[in-house]
Amino acid sequence: MTTALLISSGITILIIVVLMPMFIPLLHRIKFGQSIREDGPTWHKAKTGTPTMGGIVMIIAVMIATFLADRSPRMMLMLGISVGFGAVGFIDDYIKVVLKRNLGLTALQKFLLQLLLTVVYIVTLKYMGYLDSHIVVPFLEKTWDIGVLYVPLAAFVMLAIVNSVNLTDGIDGLAASVTTLVSIFFVVAGVLYQQTTCAVFAVCIAAACVGFFLFNKHPAKIFMGDTGSLFLGGAVGVVAISLKMPLILVIVGIVYLIETLSDIIQVVSFKTRGKRVFKMCPIHHHFEMSGWSEWKIVIVAVLITLVFCLIGILSILPNAGLI
Repeated sequence: MTTALLISSGITILIIVVLMPMFIPLLHRIKFGQSIREDGPTWHKAKTGTPTMGGIVMIIAVMIATFLADRSPRMMLMLGISVGFGAVGFIDDYIKVVLKRNLGLTALQKFLLQLLLTVVYIVTLKYMGYLDSHIVVPFLEKTWDIGVLYVPLAAFVMLAIVNSVNLTDGIDGLAASVTTLVSIFFVVAGVLYQQTTCAVFAVCIAAACVGFFLFNKHPAKIFMGDTGSLFLGGAVGVVAISLKMPLILVIVGIVYLIETLSDIIQVVSFKTRGKRVFKMCPIHHHFEMSGWSEWKIVIVAVLITLVFCLIGILSILPNAGLI
């Protein structure tokens, strides 16, 4: 398994490193530049025109690497659903960049498309015999059978993680760096549970994030766009569901959770009290407006994610029979 993981990750990074320097000038020529939202931090205006849709290269790299490593039905399902989420993001990016509608798809349109992909994934996974109603509970030896609650829980987790990763992609390198560590956690989980397909898929996602980070670190030469963030969110979600770890995802995806909760708290507070809790949301913008540099925010987020991924590994050891 180790050889397969190393080769898959190496191929993924190599493809991105080779293609991205060609892709960035192409996007410049066809003027596929990011439009910065009016309600965002004012200093982000300097990023206007930075090429977006870099997620396309990530998707291509992962597709090639996974296809070379594992063409099993399970892998093709995980890849297909993740690419499906990326396609939703591409449509959104296209509307923003080409049609010049800065808000892209409506919230309802995004939700319905994401819900359709989620239902297809869960139903197909159950039909293929890779899914039942058991979930891994942190620090417990036995899985927990939650019966009919599994499907709605899995669907909620999928939709939540996809949109949480999308929210996290707000400053240079943040989503890519955090998702690298979360994906590495699932590589470890796949190895511990002897789920080679999940481990290979997760390592390709981690490698794609590493490769993309080389071009997306501050100051970013390219953004992943919704194409990339929805693809990554979908990829993280499908692996978590496939490994029966929706609860563990809450631990390792702590930064995603914080980003989402900050948004929810801000909206609820403003609508009920007429007051804002944070200077701007998601919370990474609050820290920006408090004087933190983008690099500082990314480093802190990475350190937090690293700690919680280690906790996540400890939490699954009893169930893996290693404690």
